[in-house]
Amino acid sequence: MSQSPDTSPPALWERIPASIGAAVRGMFRTLYGAVVYVGGLTGLLGGVLARVGRSLTGRRERVRLETLAEQSYRFGVRSIPVVVLVQVFIGVILSLNLAPTLQTYGQLEQIATVVAIAILRELGPLITAILLSGFAGASIAAELGAMVEGEEIKALRAHALDPIRFLVVPRVIATTLMLVGLSILADVVGVLGGMLTGVFILGISPEVYLDITADAVGLGDYLTGLSKSLVFGIIIAALACYEGLHVRGGAEGVGRATTTTVVKCIVMLIGADMIFTAVFYVLGW
Repeated sequence: MSQSPDTSPPALWERIPASIGAAVRGMFRTLYGAVVYVGGLTGLLGGVLARVGRSLTGRRERVRLETLAEQSYRFGVRSIPVVVLVQVFIGVILSLNLAPTLQTYGQLEQIATVVAIAILRELGPLITAILLSGFAGASIAAELGAMVEGEEIKALRAHALDPIRFLVVPRVIATTLMLVGLSILADVVGVLGGMLTGVFILGISPEVYLDITADAVGLGDYLTGLSKSLVFGIIIAALACYEGLHVRGGAEGVGRATTTTVVKCIVMLIGADMIFTAVFYVLGW
C-alpha cells in the first residue's frame, strides 16, 4: 500500500531563509532594472546632445525650424492659459495664507518678499514643469509610442533616417525652450497674483508692494529659477521620448507609457528640485 505524499508546510527554519532570499533577489532585480533604465535614459540624452552639437556645426544635420516651431506651439503656446491661471491661484493662495501670521507681527507688507522669492526660486519653475509634464510629456510619449506600434520608427530606420534626429531632438529642444519661457511668464503672473491680493484684499499700497518686491528680489533669484527650468525641460522631454520609444503591448502599452511618463516626470522633477535647493543652500545662493 503506497504512502500519501507529505503536504505539511515547511518548517519555520526553512521558511525564514527562503523569504530572505526572495526579498534579496527582488531588491537586486529592482536595482538592476533601475540601473538599466537610468543607463538607457542617459544614453538617449547623450545621443540628443551629440546630434544637437553636430547640427550647430554641420548643415546637413541642422534641426528644421518648421518642426521646432510646430513642437514649440504644441507644448508651449497652448499651455499658456493653464500656466497663467494656476500661477495666479498660487500667488493668491500664498498671500492669503501668509497674511494672518505676518499681520500678528506687524509685517503684513513682507508678503511681497515671501511671495516673490517663493515663486521665483521654487513654485514658478516647479509648478510650470509639472503642468508641462502633462502637456508635453504625455503627448510625446503617446505620439512616439503610436509610431513604434505602427512600425513608423522601423520605416525611418529602413530609409536610413535617424529617429533620434528627426523625432527626439526637436521635441527636447522645444520642450526645454518653452519651459524656460513659461517659467518667466509664471514668475511675473505669480507675483502679480500676490500683488492683486495684497492691494485689493489686504490693503497694501501698490507702491509699497512693488518697492518691497524690488528690494527683496535679486539676480540670483531669477537665475536659480531659470536654471531649474532648463534642467526640468530636459528631464521631461528625455523621459517622455524614452518611454515612448520603448512602448510594448499595443494600445494598452501606449496608455501605460503615457501614465508612467507623467508619474515619473513628477517624481524626477521634485527630486531634481530638492537637489538644486540643497546645492544652492550649501553655496549660499
